[in-house]
Amino acid sequence: MIDDYIPITWLNDYIFCPYSIYLHNVYANVDEKNYHEVVQTVGKANHSSVDKQNYSTKKSDIIGIDVYCEKYGLSGKIDIFHQDKMLLVERKTLVKTIYDGYRYQLYAQYFGLIEGGYTVEKLCIHSLKDNKRYEIEIPNGEWLEKFEKVVENVRNYSPDVLEIIPNINKCRFCIYRNLCDKTEYRE
Repeated sequence: MIDDYIPITWLNDYIFCPYSIYLHNVYANVDEKNYHEVVQTVGKANHSSVDKQNYSTKKSDIIGIDVYCEKYGLSGKIDIFHQDKMLLVERKTLVKTIYDGYRYQLYAQYFGLIEGGYTVEKLCIHSLKDNKRYEIEIPNGEWLEKFEKVVENVRNYSPDVLEIIPNINKCRFCIYRNLCDKTEYRE
């Protein structure tokens, strides 16, 4: 059932801080202006051309479609799939580091497209500000095992069971830091 699917974005959120998934759901009905910062607002604006499916007019480009992965119980949207190149692209505002969460989001999209009957041979993360692309290998071996473990952890996550150890380097960039009861970091 689709209601039981894990949103693909939660994979990145979980890697950043599992508690952010809980806080996201607590504040789901609160106006984002109350906690979004410039970074999130810019990210949302950058994503609007994908959401509106007007990023490209090329017939072979598939933009912003919903994907579902039955095997892992995941659902979400892709950014861009260039069918002619068999290339799946996840766009980020500015990439300085390829975080595991970025990689796992891309893997989830990949598996959704594969289950949907598409042929995907290449994956990349595209940094919009500096127009750089970072190739990501097709999931297998150790990366596949790590991905599957994260999916399992997200599926079994409970905020009252997992001990959250605040990481000041992450907390200071968290949109929920001023609302979070797990950190002392405030602005």
